[in-house]
Amino acid sequence: MPTADCDPEEARRRLEEAGVSVEEGNTEYERWRASRGGANAVAYDDKVVVQGARPTDLLALLRKSGGRAHVYFDGASRGNPGPAAVGWAIVNSDGIVGEGSETIGETTNNRAEYEALIRGLEAAAEFGFEEVDVRGDSELIVKQVRGEYDANNPELRERRVRVRELLERFDRWTLEHVPREINDRADSLANEALDHA
Repeated sequence: MPTADCDPEEARRRLEEAGVSVEEGNTEYERWRASRGGANAVAYDDKVVVQGARPTDLLALLRKSGGRAHVYFDGASRGNPGPAAVGWAIVNSDGIVGEGSETIGETTNNRAEYEALIRGLEAAAEFGFEEVDVRGDSELIVKQVRGEYDANNPELRERRVRVRELLERFDRWTLEHVPREINDRADSLANEALDHA
């Protein structure tokens, strides 16, 4: 079981600031308990133990803010437009610290790519990263956000503005196009969401 290296009261404050509900412990040894997504945290006198299917849902919030992470994103649409989903993963020197996927209704592949990018950036900001290196396998989206291509579609223009607003939250950021093999985790998450819809 992963143990967060932080003061239990400081950890409680971080969780509450992130909107996580914290409850009193179930035994005389537990100071408090919290749950989010697929993770549960239990605080003792000198440590916080995180368990569950996806401990990263809480571990990233418990660690000290700041630092740098890679954000991988991918959107998928079957039919273009058709049923669509997004996937994203946040990776730092500790490994995957956060990931997510979900279906987003019927839309085009490009809109799904933008939604995946937005969700990944929102999560990275929520986790408190100061610097992000963003990677995706959609050359169109990367070049539109960087200003190398125009976004003629009004819906894509709106999403590009939202992405730029999110990027400005970070002290430093980069955005690069990468081959699908390098973006494999985000791609798999998006496709798994569609497969199980």
